[in-house]
Amino acid sequence: MPYKDILVHVDSSKNCQSRIELAVRLARSQNAHLIGLFIATAPDVPEFVQSLMGQQVQDLQARFQKEAQEQARKMWDEFAGKSGLSLEWRAVEGDPVEQLSMHGRYADLVVVGQRDNSIGGDGGSIDIADELVFELGRPVMVVPYVGNFKKLGERVMVAWNASRESTRAVGDTIPLLRDAKQVVVLAINPHGGQNGHGAVPGADISQHLARHNVKAEAQHVFAEDIDVGNMLLSRAADEDIDLIVMGCYGRSRLREMVLGGATRHIMRHMTVPVIMSH
Repeated sequence: MPYKDILVHVDSSKNCQSRIELAVRLARSQNAHLIGLFIATAPDVPEFVQSLMGQQVQDLQARFQKEAQEQARKMWDEFAGKSGLSLEWRAVEGDPVEQLSMHGRYADLVVVGQRDNSIGGDGGSIDIADELVFELGRPVMVVPYVGNFKKLGERVMVAWNASRESTRAVGDTIPLLRDAKQVVVLAINPHGGQNGHGAVPGADISQHLARHNVKAEAQHVFAEDIDVGNMLLSRAADEDIDLIVMGCYGRSRLREMVLGGATRHIMRHMTVPVIMSH
């Protein structure tokens, strides 16, 4: 079944245009309802400044929020308004992760931007994706803050390690995988055992995908001298991948040390959009 509704976080950051364009493209391919969500967040003002300036600070915050919303709405109207899709605009106030979690639970997919450490202040610089994947319960597509993505979902790489999280990611993205021209299921340094891979790493999940009319190719590689995150990005470049699908690992310190390195690396260094599930 295709996605029926997609929610995209719209802000006034410089990379929001590509985020909206990708969300429009996805919604069109899925014939989905597209929701643009703007979240007004007050600038972080030190308490001593607030105590000195009083009402002036509140007035400045209100003006900042109004200008940011106007810029975001203008971008939404320009890049989504003429798409011919079923559209909806929402403007709320509050914490970005809390608001995206609340609104996103009633959508099939949520689209957000990668954190841009080179800027500050606007919602686009808040580390939203890291927290949202764990809070939401829906797949999250993270769009890199640099790059121009003319293709999406034609050549997809599934980062497969036979875990609960990667299984969830595959199930969450079947509507997209079914439309892809090529799906590569990549297992890096696979291991056996009850919680590991079968005799041919990636073959079992590829067979499952085939029953969903997904043409998937199982690949595996052993590379103990390179970390998983770097290997994923390297293979994605070699295969001309335009979308990565992967599980996102939890907050337990031990699990983060053992399994979460690839998640952290991809979050920081992604070169193509990534869909993550937890």
